Amino acid sequence: MRVWLALAAIGAVLALASVGYAAASTGLPFYGDPPDDHHPWAIHDQNRPQPKVVTPGTFSTPEQPGQPPSDAIILFDGKDLSNWEADKPEGGPSKWIVKDGAMECTPGSGQIRTKDKFGDCQLHIEWAAPKDVKGDSQGRGNSGIYLEGICEIQVLDCYDNPTYADGAAGSVYGVNPPAANPLNPPGQFQVVDILFRRPIYEGDKCMDPGYVTVFLNGVLVQDHTQLEGSTGHMKRTKPGAFPDKGPLKLQDHGNPVRFRNVWYRELPLRAVEGGTDGPLSAEATMAKRKDLAAAIRRQAAYTMPDPANPLPELLRLMESLVYEKDEPTVQKVRDMAGKYFAAVKALPADKLGSKKDDVNRLNGAFKYLVKFNILPADFGPNADIEKLVKDQGWDKK
Repeated sequence: MRVWLALAAIGAVLALASVGYAAASTGLPFYGDPPDDHHPWAIHDQNRPQPKVVTPGTFSTPEQPGQPPSDAIILFDGKDLSNWEADKPEGGPSKWIVKDGAMECTPGSGQIRTKDKFGDCQLHIEWAAPKDVKGDSQGRGNSGIYLEGICEIQVLDCYDNPTYADGAAGSVYGVNPPAANPLNPPGQFQVVDILFRRPIYEGDKCMDPGYVTVFLNGVLVQDHTQLEGSTGHMKRTKPGAFPDKGPLKLQDHGNPVRFRNVWYRELPLRAVEGGTDGPLSAEATMAKRKDLAAAIRRQAAYTMPDPANPLPELLRLMESLVYEKDEPTVQKVRDMAGKYFAAVKALPADKLGSKKDDVNRLNGAFKYLVKFNILPADFGPNADIEKLVKDQGWDKK
């Protein structure tokens, strides 16, 4: 029996961790506005998952690439092409070369792609056009960054080199021109940071059209630009779904463009695909709220029961009602609060004052639940506890 209880307690704690339970020091229960029909979390919710800790990277200089953040997945670190392959059905080694810490396109060798496949991401990449200028317009320092292999962010030496606007460096090629031309002179590295959200469809229904945001040398050039499907040359894009994951491809356009410091970070799920931040559908919100309530009740049942001090379990059960008004839990709260009040009232006068803080916490919890119509004003021992607080003057600061 003891083993079973221990395992059950561990399971309850793990279940609560999976829905983001944090220690009370990270927030206060019965504090901010409660969940609603489209938000499963209360405002300042102590049960909401904490952000993961990431050690920031360092910025690049013209001479030296910066360090990626600690959770970045490195695609090219300046040493070799072990994470890359030729963009052919059979893959295989690419004829691109590694030179002076950068990967360089060998003209005529074809595109190169990552062996890794990924979807929504923060992508960092640095590129440099040849220092010796040859050609003009699209014939000068041309390449491309293909997100999932199908959406091109243009690479082009546009330094004192006009071209068609939707084909300039930093454009979503053929779709949207960059908002500015912040390029360094040819030969110097250009730093590109991309936030990519792919289009999401359910059948033929678009659930989220997808967006791309691009910073070029720290300047915003694509501001949450809506995607319209895969990009292409001379043809207008057509709305459509993207794969869940795809490779990053770099284009061979006949110019020896160099790339360095290539890494990405996966982005969290959007609400439309199961994430829990941002406004959710009513169905998804209620499902998450039910999960939270159930996990809190399990945690209260397996790790908090203490006949000598039932208040922590009682308050945790009351907190579960913020997410789901479960009738068996309501009845248990009524019974436990009634017994707790009776025990407090039975204390000698010289002992009663020691319960001031605990009773005030319970009274505050009842006030919260009544204020937001989670429990009725005449609920069980609520009035008795409130009267005790007033009679003792515990409501005065």
